[in-house]
Amino acid sequence: MSQDRMFDVLTATCPSRTSLARIANKWTAMVVIALSGGRMRFGDLRAKVDGISGKVLTDTLRDLERDGLVARYAFAEVPPRVEYELTELGHTLQAPLRALGLWAEEHITEVLAARESYDSRR
Repeated sequence: MSQDRMFDVLTATCPSRTSLARIANKWTAMVVIALSGGRMRFGDLRAKVDGISGKVLTDTLRDLERDGLVARYAFAEVPPRVEYELTELGHTLQAPLRALGLWAEEHITEVLAARESYDSRR
């Protein structure tokens, strides 16, 4: 796989910056982590990602589909059925986003203590 070094996420006009912003979005990360288990229906995905609204999930899935990270499958059934899964490109995000999720879970006690210490000084 060739890396194009013409892109620099620290440059304001670089298109990779919008990609990083999308990936760094909390809902994007959670949806990718949820879909890492395989194809899911919208309702199951919404239940898995606790706290996400239907509108935010719809917008997130559309953005991920547009970026080629998620595939959408609509079935002509009654009632209609739609399923989502990570594309090959989307699967490349699994490891880094899982690592971030694990980091957050493993270090939340320290983060909460730091916040409390900071807030008590203010």
